[in-house]
Amino acid sequence: MGPNIKTGREDFAEILRLVRPGARVLDVGCEDGELLELLTREKRVDGQGLEISPAGVAACLAKGLAVVQGDGDRDLDHFPSRAFDYAILSKTLQQMREPRHVLSELLRIAEQAIVSVPNFGHWRMRLSLMARGRMPETRALPDPWWSTPNIHLCTLRDFTDLCRELDLRVDACAALSAGQRARPIRPDGMVENWRSETALFLLSRRAEDRSAETPKDLFGEVALPRPEAPAKPRRRRTKA
Repeated sequence: MGPNIKTGREDFAEILRLVRPGARVLDVGCEDGELLELLTREKRVDGQGLEISPAGVAACLAKGLAVVQGDGDRDLDHFPSRAFDYAILSKTLQQMREPRHVLSELLRIAEQAIVSVPNFGHWRMRLSLMARGRMPETRALPDPWWSTPNIHLCTLRDFTDLCRELDLRVDACAALSAGQRARPIRPDGMVENWRSETALFLLSRRAEDRSAETPKDLFGEVALPRPEAPAKPRRRRTKA
């Protein structure tokens, strides 16, 4: 990302680094099209947006962006498989009614998914709950409980557990914080579940070998270990 490029979202800068030039991109919940416009201008992507709000759709059209009005919970089912190289869901998964289905659909319609999520396990969240006994309000989750659009908040461990359940591979992961550079992390680690305010994931299907395509110079490759099956007890031989 060039020094003269400015964006109001730290995850947008890292998404720009992840996306290959000229790629086919679907931005789910694209809002006013800020990220899609950035990708189109800087990476010359073949981009399309999906946005539920009429105001957001109008803002995208005013910028000359390709966008359709739709609900990510329901309308991803209508996209053909492997129609895109990347499907992007930026700080929106926790607002979905069916996040498990949405995440699975992202990796049906695209070869890779870029997903950023606020971490409800961050130490500020834990401290606020313990000290105040109320739903936290932080930089990552600034809205009060009665007006927040977030209905399915999760911790990093919750998210990585869901990735395992869906048989997804974490190709790269970084922790993000306002005003700081992205920091490569292992998202299934206990320490990062405390330290990371927001995490950005690059995901693919585990069954597909993407070792040659994974951009190791960005965040580094992170493969989540599978839980080991318990060892079977050995039988003792008895003498006749």
